[in-house]
Amino acid sequence: MTAGEVIAMWASSYVEFRDVSKSYDGKTLAVRDLNCTVRQGEFLTFLGPSGSGKTTALMMLAGFEAPSSGDIILNGRSLARTPPHKRNMGVVFQNYALFPHMTVAENIAFPLTVRRVWRAGIKDKVEKMLDLVGLTGFADRRPTQLSGGQQQRVALARALIFDPALVLMDEPLGALDKQLRERLQLEIKQIQKKLGVTVVYVTHDQSEALTMSDRIAVFNDGGIAQMASPEDLYERPESAFVAGFIGENNRMDGTLVSREGDQCVVRTDDGLMVHALGIGKLAPSDRVTLSVRPEQVVLRPEGDSNTNVFAARVEELIYHGDHTRVRLRMPSGLELFAKDHRHAAAVSAGQTVPVGWSASNCRAFAAPKP
Repeated sequence: MTAGEVIAMWASSYVEFRDVSKSYDGKTLAVRDLNCTVRQGEFLTFLGPSGSGKTTALMMLAGFEAPSSGDIILNGRSLARTPPHKRNMGVVFQNYALFPHMTVAENIAFPLTVRRVWRAGIKDKVEKMLDLVGLTGFADRRPTQLSGGQQQRVALARALIFDPALVLMDEPLGALDKQLRERLQLEIKQIQKKLGVTVVYVTHDQSEALTMSDRIAVFNDGGIAQMASPEDLYERPESAFVAGFIGENNRMDGTLVSREGDQCVVRTDDGLMVHALGIGKLAPSDRVTLSVRPEQVVLRPEGDSNTNVFAARVEELIYHGDHTRVRLRMPSGLELFAKDHRHAAAVSAGQTVPVGWSASNCRAFAAPKP
């Protein structure tokens, strides 16, 4: 990124991480040279596996950890000397952190109480928050009398009641069951859009990130591998890591044979000649990794839209309601998966059938370093 691009990026941002690094032991970097912006009013998710640096980045933004180097800017002002309680940020954790001896109303009102807000004003704001998170009538209950989803709604209301500059959420839905988690994903996103509040959200769940986010920063090894909209990350990943971490992915390793523009030919390690899109700087003889999504693998392809067509044996059909998941095996032993929305009516286990995918749906990346 050029200096001009960095300046333009920072000029349009609300939160800025400027060359931020963090080490806990003075040797290993948990976060390295992080440059990242958050736009006002957006829902940005830090997504990545455990140990990738996403939670450390959030904790530095909240003020619970200090950067080893670099600076974090909020609305044009450095946070370096601003303690956590003066950053005007709402924080929601996975474990809710509610006070068990307080009622729901008292828990929600707590940020206003410590700010010495006029008592009559507190009651009105609590009622509005209870309505916003769907807990009208629960004001006098204790946290132990609530379900996990209800407790998380209380935690969200408490984080929003004082009109924070920013709301930070660290794996807030991780302890909930799948159905409740999916419902709260939509509810949190709707509340965020209604209020126009800026949210930075941390999760390791790529499906959750795709559902909720305006943009996603994919963390890996202490830095951001790619930052883009959910659609761009899924449809146009820029590395083998992002392609493998976001959604399902068929992966094949091989060697680049030729390249002309963004079109290339790869000889896979099991002998297939595959046409693909070359991503990044690749030259003949480079080791590459191919990525093609299961929904792009077509059974019994028709016409000439599928550049790559091979014979494969149908090993297994797995019914998923809206699609059938098909496990395929190439003559070399390579295993591939297809998602067939026609419910694979034309094939059965044990058959050998043609399968194919287009070059435009197959991406060739520089192979990850061992």
